[in-house]
Amino acid sequence: MKIAIAGYGVEGEESHKYWSVDPSHDVTIVDEAETPKFTIPTGAGTLLGADAFKKLDGFDLVIRTPGLSPDKIKTDGKIWSATNEFFEKCPAEIIGVTGSKGKGTTASLIASILRAAGRTVHLVGNIGQPALEVLPNIHSSDLVVYELSSFQLWDLQRSPQTAVVLFIEQEHLDVHKDMAEYIAAKANITKFQSPEDVLIYNAQNEYARSIAEGSVAQKVGYPSESTTHIRDGYFYNGEQKMCSVGALQLPGEHNLSNATAAIDAVWKYTQDATIIEKGLHDFIGLPHRLTFVRSVEGVDYYDDSIATTPGSAIAALRAFDAPKVIILGGSSKGSDFTELVAEFSRHDVRALLIGAEAIHVAHDLRASGFNNFEIIEAPTMEKVVTRAHDIATAGSVVLLSPAAASFGLFKNYADRGEQFIAAVNML
Repeated sequence: MKIAIAGYGVEGEESHKYWSVDPSHDVTIVDEAETPKFTIPTGAGTLLGADAFKKLDGFDLVIRTPGLSPDKIKTDGKIWSATNEFFEKCPAEIIGVTGSKGKGTTASLIASILRAAGRTVHLVGNIGQPALEVLPNIHSSDLVVYELSSFQLWDLQRSPQTAVVLFIEQEHLDVHKDMAEYIAAKANITKFQSPEDVLIYNAQNEYARSIAEGSVAQKVGYPSESTTHIRDGYFYNGEQKMCSVGALQLPGEHNLSNATAAIDAVWKYTQDATIIEKGLHDFIGLPHRLTFVRSVEGVDYYDDSIATTPGSAIAALRAFDAPKVIILGGSSKGSDFTELVAEFSRHDVRALLIGAEAIHVAHDLRASGFNNFEIIEAPTMEKVVTRAHDIATAGSVVLLSPAAASFGLFKNYADRGEQFIAAVNML
């Protein structure tokens, strides 16, 4: 079979390894970059350069990397993806998790609870573990928790047995044509479910509700008095008291919501309150997700570099009652900052604005009457953190919660977070 690996990044590299195992396959690496970021294996066939994705006639199978729109591929063959391949070949039940924020945390909480219950769990997908890499190690009695981005869901042909749809907001409009396409991609997580399957969805979010309306699966909207919810400082499922919310090691109301979704997602596998409490407590958080870095002269510094949407920054602001300095901005994802700007009036906060989005955020802040901000010209992370240190007072919090993508100033959100941590440790 003649196969094209369209887009050579982390997943493209793993796809090339996976399909190259069969010697009957003729596998070609295709990328619009003349020199892809990842090293091309010796002897591998290549098709590189501008418009490479439009020159794929003659290939039997084109393996699309997640961030590449199917519309940008021109081929007379079949367009496929590593995600589709995994869903077709995986022998175990899959719990899929999507949303605009909280995917990684919720997926990790689900995996932690199931492991506390003694299950063998594989946590894969957008969280950073290529699914095809672990596919050979999965047995039918195992469980897979798959964090799914809209890019991975774009052309999905099967849905997980349990689908989780978290809070959704405007995002990735630098890649998707519009919000309708973004929501349609997200909806594929339940599109192919059966009436025996389960859909957990955020009943307080209009986009999640709209996805649920089109589903034939058993629907569990959260929070709900009939399923998982919080009452008097405890997690309950219906009238069954589970454990104190203090079992959760993560700050912020948004993480309580993530935990609620996680408990609903594992309910068919375990209803043991002791196990659920242990699973919640064992998970201490993922890097760059509202992670405490250090306290300097009475000021607490938190790395929330994963916060690439306005909604994520709102959640970070709401996680702390103390006065705040927030570092905002970066490259554009087509986000609407209206709700974030409105949130500022509810906090004692000063904003340091960076990157291409700084001018847009500044315009919206001024229009709302909020002027307690400054644009950092020619920013380096050391310069930004030093400025935050200069203006923060004892008892306050400094948040790197940018509400924007990292590109232009940093390699990715992880690089941005690591530079923040390094700069804070230099204070």
